Amino acid sequence: MAVGPLPRRARPTGRFFRVGPRAEAMAPWALLSHGVLVRTGHTVLTWGITLVLFLHDTALRQWEEQGELLLPLTFLLLVLGSLLLYLAVSLMDPGYVNVQPQPQEEAKEEQTAMVPQAIPLRRCRFCMVLQPLRARHCRECRRCVRRYDHHCPWMENCVGERNHPLFVAYLALQLVVLLWGLYLAWSGLHFFQPWGLWLRSSGLLFATFLLLSLFSLVAGLLLASHLYLVASNTTTWEFMSSHRIAYLRQRPGNPFDRGLTRNVAHFFCGWPSGSWETLWVEEEEKEGRSQAV
Repeated sequence: MAVGPLPRRARPTGRFFRVGPRAEAMAPWALLSHGVLVRTGHTVLTWGITLVLFLHDTALRQWEEQGELLLPLTFLLLVLGSLLLYLAVSLMDPGYVNVQPQPQEEAKEEQTAMVPQAIPLRRCRFCMVLQPLRARHCRECRRCVRRYDHHCPWMENCVGERNHPLFVAYLALQLVVLLWGLYLAWSGLHFFQPWGLWLRSSGLLFATFLLLSLFSLVAGLLLASHLYLVASNTTTWEFMSSHRIAYLRQRPGNPFDRGLTRNVAHFFCGWPSGSWETLWVEEEEKEGRSQAV
């Protein structure tokens, strides 16, 4: 028995049964995630600004003509170092909370042995893992991050317990590069008339100077704020939302602040070591003894 053509509404379409030539042409673009585009844009912008500084009549060109190659080489190495730090922070694990495949009873016994009973364990309502103290779920990364600070859109990654020190180091090195680049761009801006001729010869360098000024201001403010957070042993999330966090609402001050020296040593070197839960309980016991006296 011959089967006639399917009715118009029942005909299979390429959306479900085959891939047309237009969809095949778009397939490579679908592989480019937002993170790849952001990191590629940062890399292209970094080397593009560096190339503008070298091509115009800035101090870099004068150093090259005079045979002083140490300063241009140092500038290039600093640019490369800042770019490598950027890629390291944006690609590394920020401190994701591991999903434990063990049964709930075993996980509960392990957690009870490690975590003091004074702190109730929280279960994330998104990824269903037991969150340690100072952890938070990131909706962009879809994971819980230890000592969560913030999600950086320019990095397309979270800043957390593992990459926060590298993030601060990147901000410091990036600020040095930006300020040096700002000086180099200004050294090549020779204002003269007529303005139309000046704009054609130095317009790109002037736009680079304005861009470097904006980036330097942003990097300086970010570095200053994060150094303050490091000195007080707090995070951006805790600083901005202390009224919403249960373990901070219960305390008049920051229970993790151990003084400037110890805070900085623990942040950059991991010393003195210890869990945040233990420190929270120790501070609670100290406050209880002081109130009793």
